[in-house]
Amino acid sequence: MKTELKWIISLLVIALSLSGMSVHAAEIEGVFFEDSVALDGTTLKIRGAGLFRFKLIIKAYVGALYMLEGTPSERVLTDTPKRLEIEYFHAIKGEDFGSASNKIMSRNVDADVFKRLKPRLDKLNALYRDVQPGDRYSLTYVPGKGTELALNGNPLGVVEGDEFASALYAMWLGEKPMNNSFRQQLLGEP
Repeated sequence: MKTELKWIISLLVIALSLSGMSVHAAEIEGVFFEDSVALDGTTLKIRGAGLFRFKLIIKAYVGALYMLEGTPSERVLTDTPKRLEIEYFHAIKGEDFGSASNKIMSRNVDADVFKRLKPRLDKLNALYRDVQPGDRYSLTYVPGKGTELALNGNPLGVVEGDEFASALYAMWLGEKPMNNSFRQQLLGEP
């Protein structure tokens, strides 16, 4: 009986000590992503994480996608809450994000939609700041509020609209993403 009690107490001590620890769901290239993020009273769970290689050679950044648990892949671009976190391995000028965003968004939506969304994309592009290795951007979409851009946890601004969010996230998760392998990793698909 004493041995059983010692085992139970030991397990409780271990469980209690672990409960205060941060849970990392993914580690890619030495970068950790949490298991979940809190968002307006709900919890988004990590869906997948991966490494983005520029021109298939250069390790550019790692990213993780968070969504409501059980959201099917085909609903990723719908009016549902989500967060994309990206941590960079190289310095990038803030203004360089705009030209890449324009090019990639325009190939994921038709010309009329891109023209209609361009003022919102310009607003987002104006929010970008220079990044250094280790900096992390997050794009968080909340239905009815819009997409918030934050750098290292500091909010920079919000761009409204579910149509804009869908076009923006399509750059990584749409039919013509920046990189198909990275898309599959974010979606947790083999």
